[in-house]
Amino acid sequence: MSEFEQKLGQILKDEPIRRNEPMRHHTTFRVGGPADYYVEPQTPEELADVLKLCRQWNIPYFILGNGSNLLVGDRGFRGVMIVLGKPWQQVTATKSGIRAGAGVLLATVARYALEHALAGLEFASGIPGTVGGAVVMNAGAYGQEMKDVLSQAVVLTREGEIKTRQAGELELGYRSSCILKEDLVVLEAEFVLEPGNRAAIGGRMEELAARRREKQPLEYPSAGSTFKRPFGHFAGKLIEEAGLRGFGVGDAQVSEKHCGFVINRGNATAADIQKLCSQIQKRVKENSGVELELEVKLLGEF
Repeated sequence: MSEFEQKLGQILKDEPIRRNEPMRHHTTFRVGGPADYYVEPQTPEELADVLKLCRQWNIPYFILGNGSNLLVGDRGFRGVMIVLGKPWQQVTATKSGIRAGAGVLLATVARYALEHALAGLEFASGIPGTVGGAVVMNAGAYGQEMKDVLSQAVVLTREGEIKTRQAGELELGYRSSCILKEDLVVLEAEFVLEPGNRAAIGGRMEELAARRREKQPLEYPSAGSTFKRPFGHFAGKLIEEAGLRGFGVGDAQVSEKHCGFVINRGNATAADIQKLCSQIQKRVKENSGVELELEVKLLGEF
C-alpha cells in the first residue's frame, strides 16, 4: 500500500477505498476504464481533507455525480473519483421551496416537488444528473435552466471553508458557472418554487416525459445532448444536414431518432465515441462552417 493510500485511508476511517473501479458502471454512456481510487467521504470535513491530500500529492481528482455528462477513457482515470453519497442525498422542504443535497438525483427532487405541490422543477424531471452537477453546469431543458429556480448553493471552498453563495454570484450561463473555475464543490442547493396544483404539475411532467420518449433515444446508453447548442443553430440539425444521421464508428452511432445524441449501441468503447465526435465536428465544420463544442466532458486516458 502506498503512503498516499495510507493517508487516504486515515482520512476516510472505516469507509472503504475501492481500487481500480470500472467507470463503465458509473457513467450513462456505460463505457470507461478503471479509476485508481473511488471514495465516498461522509462529512464535509472528510471531503475537504481528501481534496487537500490530493492537492498536496499532486494526484488528480474528480467529483462524480451521476456520470450523465461524462466520457471516461478506456484506459481509465489515474486519480481519485470522489462521490457525494448518502450524507448528501437528503431533500427537505423550506418556506419558499426545496433544499437538496448535491448527491440527490434531479428526478428525485422533481418528484418531491410534485408530492408537495410545488411548481417550477417540472423541466428537470427527466434530466439524468445530480443536483450538484446540474448547478455546476446550469443544466436545463425545454427552455428552462437551473438559474431560473436556484436561490443559493452551499459550497466547499479550496481552503476547506463552507460558504453559502447566492445564485447571482455563481455566474450561471449556458451550461456554465464559475464553480469549477473557482475550484468550489457544491454541497447543497436551495430552489425557490411556487405553490401549484399537483395534478397540473404531474400533467406537465408526463407531457415532457412523453416528448422525451418520442424524440430522444432513451433506449440506448448516451450522455444526453452530446454538443452544446451553437449560437443561432441547433446541433442536431447541423449534424443531420451534414448527412450524419445513423453514422457510426464501431458501436458508437449518431442516433437515428435525434442527431444531437451520440449513442452506445451496446459495445462501444470510449475511443469509438471520441472518434465519432471528432468526425462529427469535422464534417459539420466542412458543411456549415459551424464549430460544434462538446457538452460532454472527456476525462482520463483514451
